[in-house]
Amino acid sequence: MDKRRFGTTNLPLSVFSLGTMRCLQSEAIATQTVQAALDLGINHLETARGYGNSEQFLGAALRSGLSIPREQLIITTKLCPTPDADTLERQLDESLERLGVDYLDNLAIHGINTAEHLAWVKAPHGCMHAVQRAIADGRVRHVGFSTHGSLDLILDAIATDLFAFVNLHYYYFFQRHEPAIALAHQKDMGIFIISPADKGGLLHSPPPLLTALCQPHPPLHLTYRFLLSDPRITTLSFGAAHPSELEALPAIAAQTQPLTDQEVAIFARLDQQQQDALGRDRCLQCHECLPCPESINIPEVLRLRNLALAYDMTQYGQYRYRMFENAGHWFPGSKGDRCTDCGDCLPRCPANLDIPTLLRDTHDRLSGPARRRLWS
Repeated sequence: MDKRRFGTTNLPLSVFSLGTMRCLQSEAIATQTVQAALDLGINHLETARGYGNSEQFLGAALRSGLSIPREQLIITTKLCPTPDADTLERQLDESLERLGVDYLDNLAIHGINTAEHLAWVKAPHGCMHAVQRAIADGRVRHVGFSTHGSLDLILDAIATDLFAFVNLHYYYFFQRHEPAIALAHQKDMGIFIISPADKGGLLHSPPPLLTALCQPHPPLHLTYRFLLSDPRITTLSFGAAHPSELEALPAIAAQTQPLTDQEVAIFARLDQQQQDALGRDRCLQCHECLPCPESINIPEVLRLRNLALAYDMTQYGQYRYRMFENAGHWFPGSKGDRCTDCGDCLPRCPANLDIPTLLRDTHDRLSGPARRRLWS
């Protein structure tokens, strides 16, 4: 599998990383999944303290006698930001013990999602003080951060120059964070894309309309090509729960070349389909409508509406929409039915959208039983 330099860490990461959030059926299956990933050429294993038994199961896999020695593996775990250094240092030592390793190649501050989280990181005696001690004594070699925050917050975190890499959302169907990709690349940071198959559109099970529009390629193939063709991006998360889920990976992992003329034409077709399907009701994702007095994440609500109407991605829209008001800072914002018709957003919208009506329409299409994050 091709490898790319992970920014200033200088680590050669495989273009796909094994994310182990779903490796939770048993220690035995987790070990089999890790070994299958290594056999395909994946050398980066990523977990987090918050992923249930993931660290414990990955530790069992590492102790089982894998075919690749520890020094040839790149291991990342993630710890949530804390207001004090001692808490994070204790959690770090617990993670090292669960993993059964003496050091982490990479530690990510997990979920710098709010201004308060970033303030904790920047504070003189905040959680980064513990990370600096761990780097000094060899428990951690490189530090980065993951984020589900706003673009402005991500740019502010990158601008601190405290981090060697960033884990973030960026896909064909969500390109809002492109300026963060550009700034991270400018600062020579490693760039890790979170969950492109799942968060990028539930593309393991695409709707028939989207499949037809993407012919002759599956939608998942195209989203991987959109990302792998971008040399700024180091690696993509692949969250397998079982070895069998890795079987299709080699064919796409080898395709890291620039987009072909055919692929460019398909992406143009997708864009034209959205314009045709939505007409004057298409949200352009400029974010000029914010802030909303009722804390509605208007652009994200309307992005989900765009996708549902243009490509019949209703299942994906429901999956994401039902997380509003149920996932805290991991997926912030109120649902569309909270709109009070105050009209604050209307003069700010360059497309002159009837935003209150579109918010209610989205709620009617996508609302249903509440859904939480897996580890909330």
